[in-house]
Amino acid sequence: MSTVLIIVLIVVVVAVLAGVAFVVLNGRQGASGTRGLQRRFGPEYDRAVARHDGDTKAAERDLGERVKRHGSLQLVPLDPAAREQYTARWTVAQERFVDSPREAVAEADRLIAELAGERGFPTADHYEDQVEALSVHHAHHVHGYRKAHRAALGTADPETATGNETEELRAALIEARELFEALIADHHTGNGAARTGGISTRKGSTGITSKGVQHG
Repeated sequence: MSTVLIIVLIVVVVAVLAGVAFVVLNGRQGASGTRGLQRRFGPEYDRAVARHDGDTKAAERDLGERVKRHGSLQLVPLDPAAREQYTARWTVAQERFVDSPREAVAEADRLIAELAGERGFPTADHYEDQVEALSVHHAHHVHGYRKAHRAALGTADPETATGNETEELRAALIEARELFEALIADHHTGNGAARTGGISTRKGSTGITSKGVQHG
């Protein structure tokens, strides 16, 4: 076999091996990217896939763009007085649920929008941007805010509509509270473990617990 032929064969083998390595590496990176997005967004990942009619690539592009736009957002700490005021306002809103469920949820929606803006997220005037940013940093809780916002607008959540308005409002308020508690906690000053313990959910006081509406 001539030297030239040997060189040609070596070049071909190297090119084939490089192509195989490229395909394998890309596959691993794609899988890693998918797993990373699934871990980061949790239920938001499934929601994005559903919104794109099952097109995972389109959903991942969408989520990736969210991370680019909002991933570097720096949260603004709340001072203790502001935290107490927000907690007190939430308690009042929650206590209104028995007599005025829709008004209570509407107030919860406004409170979260205002609180998110104060923490450094886009303001309530830019609801879609605000929700996208919240989904990047609070993916496991943002759906409760969506439910409360729809309920405040008088629009049922198509994913959880039951036909029982009071029950849907109760569920919206409870799920929205999870995001409220996450936003009220201040991880930047060592108070990350602080929860809104002042929010009363005792039977007979607010009429709402983590299990359901309490009827007198």
